[in-house]
Amino acid sequence: MALKKGRFTMDIQLQDSENQCSLKWNKHEDNLLNVFEQLLHQEALVDVTLATEGKSLKCHKVVLSACSSYFKSILSGTDQTQHPIVILRDISWSELNIIVQYMYKGEMNISQEELPSVLKIAESLKLYGLVDFESKG
Repeated sequence: MALKKGRFTMDIQLQDSENQCSLKWNKHEDNLLNVFEQLLHQEALVDVTLATEGKSLKCHKVVLSACSSYFKSILSGTDQTQHPIVILRDISWSELNIIVQYMYKGEMNISQEELPSVLKIAESLKLYGLVDFESKG
């Protein structure tokens, strides 16, 4: 059975055992992606700053850690009340924005000329899905 309320749709399945229901929000993943991207652009609920070339970009530890074992290892040891600043060397401001876009949206649009340097950065940051690293939740 499907329940529709406004723009949200939910599948409801009755399970035979123990009169249990299974509720599934069909657009959950899409919603999370959209909300995190909005929060990034609004600089809302941010708790880490990435910096390069004298410029900075406020982000969310949870997003960076979910997409990169490098960020997970350095950010998991920080106190929850701290707002660390991570200075990234050997990465341009435009490359940083491309990498952050990838982490928040799961995709990026770059030129063929940018591909080698972006892949090198992705490897050094151990980005999941872009280079051959497996997510180890």
